[in-house]
Amino acid sequence: MKVWIPHQVGLNLIGELPPDVTVEVVEHADRLPSAVADVRFWVPPFLAGSDATALLHELPDLAAVQLLSAGADAWVGRMPPGVTLCDARGVHDPSTAEWVVTAILAQLRAFPVFVRAQADRRWAFQEAAPTDELTGKRVLIVGAGSIGTAVRDRLAPFQVSFTLVARTARPGQGVHGVDELPGLLPEADVVVVVLVPLTDQTRGLIDKEFLAAMPDGALLVNAARGPVARTDALVAELGTGRISAALDVSDPEPLPADSPLWTMPNVLLTPHVAGSVRGLLPRAYRLVGDQVRRFAAGQPLINTVVDGY
Repeated sequence: MKVWIPHQVGLNLIGELPPDVTVEVVEHADRLPSAVADVRFWVPPFLAGSDATALLHELPDLAAVQLLSAGADAWVGRMPPGVTLCDARGVHDPSTAEWVVTAILAQLRAFPVFVRAQADRRWAFQEAAPTDELTGKRVLIVGAGSIGTAVRDRLAPFQVSFTLVARTARPGQGVHGVDELPGLLPEADVVVVVLVPLTDQTRGLIDKEFLAAMPDGALLVNAARGPVARTDALVAELGTGRISAALDVSDPEPLPADSPLWTMPNVLLTPHVAGSVRGLLPRAYRLVGDQVRRFAAGQPLINTVVDGY
């Protein structure tokens, strides 16, 4: 059988495979390395959009798709019958958690102010000091999966308190359900939205009411998907200066140059880079290799996507 992967370096990272498995590199859908017959396992490019799904229907023998992203929203509902979709759950835990911690600390300690002041060669002590701090903050993490857990573990040394929220409550584990957010948001100093898949239930989750429920001075951190937040609601609430935000995602992406979010002093923006680190491909292809070996041996695949998750 044939396996298609998107990176040449993946050939050296995927590990030993059964002798009847041929791995080929497909960097561009318009330049296929061989005939489409017998392609059983396909790994699309990282962060490939919905346009990449067109290739699904050109692979008659396809049985499994392994994404390199933790989110699968561009692929859910587009899989041909009989094709299993798997996400990269676990691969992005350390990098996304690092971004979240960095973003929180940068905003609370006023680093954006100091970066702008440095560019102007301006000593900004009087402008920003004393800054806020992370120590003692109440942190609400929306998305209690592997990335949410990684965020919690990395924030724990800062002596913060945690509340975790998932799609449904897990009373025995101290995890609240998303339906409890209206009562939880007013008690949070930092609200972190991570690994909330983009579904009909989560689209627009961060809306006018969500933001209004956050207390004055609170920080919103979005490392999930752009459409999880309503952009008009973000612009309106952040424009008041009442709360602040650190955003790695936006709707749309890239964020248009005329968006007011670019120039708001209480907003830190990064261009969807939380998972784009040098360690991504080694971690990702360890998963790919494991999945291919499982598939070739007739074993169940892990990280299968069910109901968008």
